[in-house]
Amino acid sequence: MKFTLTALALPLLATAAPAPPANPPFTVMAARSASPIHYLQLNAAGQKFWLGGTTASYCPSQVKDCPAGNQTVFAPGGTSMDTEVPGGQQVYIDPNGALSFTQAHSANIPAGSSYGPFVYEAGEPWSHYFYRGWGASGFMACPTEDNRWQVFGALANATVPKGDVNECLGFSAMAITYEGDVPAWQYI
Repeated sequence: MKFTLTALALPLLATAAPAPPANPPFTVMAARSASPIHYLQLNAAGQKFWLGGTTASYCPSQVKDCPAGNQTVFAPGGTSMDTEVPGGQQVYIDPNGALSFTQAHSANIPAGSSYGPFVYEAGEPWSHYFYRGWGASGFMACPTEDNRWQVFGALANATVPKGDVNECLGFSAMAITYEGDVPAWQYI
């Protein structure tokens, strides 16, 4: 009898357990085998995104219990950043093709920019993040003079740091679920 009750209770317990969110906050790691960008973390700095380097953030001194601000995290869906700053920080592709984010307290986006679509696609074992505007199918990383890789929409006509889009590497943007408190007050 005990076996029967246990066997009946297990499916009920499994359905009562909360499912992971279908669209959680996430970080991004680049995947491009046998390349210098493979497994590099995506970082926000200077209102742009980079593979390599570090995340740049800010928290006013009057804010109590500032978040660490050392991780770049997208809000669910990937159209904005996961921040505490009032008004948030929106993600967009600038007119040159660079993946960018708005300054805190401002919704100002340069004329000719693309609002997306940005797509978060849940998967197992990895979820993915894509840019599908302007005919792009994802992202590319382009080398810079300071040994970082700037992130752009995968666009043949992007205006890239060294001037040659053929030096850029397309990559899979693996979206890794972020669990924890809001990671930054604002990104800078």
